[in-house]
Amino acid sequence: MTILAGIDEAGFGPLLGPLVVSSCAFSITPELADQDLWPLLRKSVGKTRSGLRGRLLIADSKKAYKRAEGLGHLERTALAALGTLGERPADLATLLNVLCPDCAPRIWDYPWYAASRGTAIPAERADTRIAAKVFAEDTARVGANLMGLTCHCLDVGHYNAMVERMKNKSQVLFVTTTQLIQKLLDRFEGQDLHILIDRQGGRVHYREHLLRSFAGMELRIVQETEQRSAYELRGRSRKVCISFTVGADGRHLPVALASMVSKYVRELLVESMNRHFAGLSPDLKPTAGYWQDGLRFLKDLREQLPEVPLDRHRLVRCR
Repeated sequence: MTILAGIDEAGFGPLLGPLVVSSCAFSITPELADQDLWPLLRKSVGKTRSGLRGRLLIADSKKAYKRAEGLGHLERTALAALGTLGERPADLATLLNVLCPDCAPRIWDYPWYAASRGTAIPAERADTRIAAKVFAEDTARVGANLMGLTCHCLDVGHYNAMVERMKNKSQVLFVTTTQLIQKLLDRFEGQDLHILIDRQGGRVHYREHLLRSFAGMELRIVQETEQRSAYELRGRSRKVCISFTVGADGRHLPVALASMVSKYVRELLVESMNRHFAGLSPDLKPTAGYWQDGLRFLKDLREQLPEVPLDRHRLVRCR
């Protein structure tokens, strides 16, 4: 069997809230490595919001999520995917311990997250349970079984420290991505991997970065174009294919699922931040954390809560 993995992020651009980078891994038969999984799994998943008929929506999170509608499809898909892995978190603390146990202790050190540790995750509804069962059966039928979901949640303080050390937020994203790749290499030791990643900024050439990150492996450039950069790494009798593709979350189901899980975790934490500050000032309008509205939110905090000390290093991103 071969491991097919997707990696994507949510929250690279905002002023407030965490950057979340996630990976999802499927165990597949080798011939599926280059195939589009959406049509193969059409009994259980859909790529668009219309015509789902009970199936799971797996799509670029920017298309799957509408703020006015709430967490909706993000939550349903993330919880169904976790359910196929035997995980049914009852609250936010359990969810983060499942998805990003290494990051959770940092998260709970923030007052605007700590109070939400016990926030309930909705119980698995009947339609979600059925959708998860159909998804598990469908993936087993085609030979593409979901094996794992993992997140790296970069809280603002940790993110700022990384940016200060690396002097470049794009490098922060790349390093976090390589950490997830390394987790895949460690977990699926000895197995071939195909890892699909969304293009990171305008970068086309990744050779030197990959060689530094995986110094013990030989690297071959397969392709470097404006649309796709692909590489083959070999070491210890295994092959690892890594590609960075423009719009990968719309082209590859594993990347889309990673995108939705990242967005789900980020939105839960942004909700926690809003809930904390609203408890101190009920008239405070919530924020999604993006730059313009984030600046408005900070201005409102200063005006409505002048007596509350704010640690900007842990609340506001440096870039």
